[in-house]
Amino acid sequence: MAAGYIIAYVDVTDPQQYEQYKVLSTRAMQAHGAEVLARGGRTEPLEGELAPTRVVMLKFPSYDAAKSFYASEEYLAARKSREHAAKMNMIVVEGA
Repeated sequence: MAAGYIIAYVDVTDPQQYEQYKVLSTRAMQAHGAEVLARGGRTEPLEGELAPTRVVMLKFPSYDAAKSFYASEEYLAARKSREHAAKMNMIVVEGA
């Protein structure tokens, strides 16, 4: 079965409020077996215009598991805490 990945491009607008999101999203990731491949760290555009301040990459056992994480009650609480703290673009990708 192919792994599922969630990739998020984040521009944090309220760092203090975003800290609460990080706590709640970490709990949700742990509850759903996410493997964190990248979370923060340096970013540098190599091509195109995309230049988020933060990139997050999560690996799940399957595409459906990644979607279940996103729809979960645990992650819903994290998403609510993130309102007005960041601009988020997130995709789910099926692995090869």
